[in-house]
Amino acid sequence: MSWKFETSGLDGQCKLFDVNIFDYDWKSIGKRVKVQDPIYGQDHIFEVWQAEIGGQIRCFAAGEFSNCVWGFYLENCMRKDSIE
Repeated sequence: MSWKFETSGLDGQCKLFDVNIFDYDWKSIGKRVKVQDPIYGQDHIFEVWQAEIGGQIRCFAAGEFSNCVWGFYLENCMRKDSIE
């Protein structure tokens, strides 16, 4: 599966899965993926994380595009627009 950009935001202030993702504990799953910055097209290697949100384990790739500016990616099959 490919990883697609979902959202970005400032450190501590980003909504993912309809919650502020920074309010949850993230645990690395020991995997890294290559993603592309949606604005500048630059490649980044981001860690894949999981967090328990509302009793469900959610996985996402996340990292900093620049100081305190985070990007979040979901696997293509997990994106809202690919669920029918």
